[in-house]
Amino acid sequence: MYFALGTVLSFLINYFFYSSKNIGLDIYYALAFGIAWGIAYYLDTPNITLPQKLGFSFVAMSILVVVGTFIFSLELAVPSILKFSTVFVAYYLIASFRGSKSLRK
Repeated sequence: MYFALGTVLSFLINYFFYSSKNIGLDIYYALAFGIAWGIAYYLDTPNITLPQKLGFSFVAMSILVVVGTFIFSLELAVPSILKFSTVFVAYYLIASFRGSKSLRK
């Protein structure tokens, strides 16, 4: 659910307010945003250690860059890392303010 909501919300914001004139790029950035929320939510469990969470996020960012480079170019793929990492950190920052240190509960 986090993946779907994050993707749709990000796409609508990019499409209507930032319009890159490339709908494929808007979709790609929206997917990076949604994937970040989805992975952060999936990894939001005490059974997964912080190093494992970081490792998994780096793997996901690497996959995003490789796919983005094949579809667009490296210069257009790199901003997806910024979106992904910003969302990933924001998720855990917001969670840190809760007593449970999780947004799942």
